[in-house]
Amino acid sequence: MSMGGCIFLIAAGAILLVGVDWNPEAVNIDLVGLIMILVGIFGVGAYVSIYKRRRMQAPPPAAPVVEEHRYIQ
Repeated sequence: MSMGGCIFLIAAGAILLVGVDWNPEAVNIDLVGLIMILVGIFGVGAYVSIYKRRRMQAPPPAAPVVEEHRYIQ
């Protein structure tokens, strides 16, 4: 699920939770909205953690150690 899908779930869940007054007998719309918000928040967290892991770069290799030996005669 992309970041846009997660944000859509959060927005649609908030609309169902707060903005809808319709109460059918078989489905609790408020609970559906709350579940959608929680799934959206979980999706955003998972997406951000995966995206962060992908963006991490390996540190550049260290410069090779060069030892100089000077002989005084």
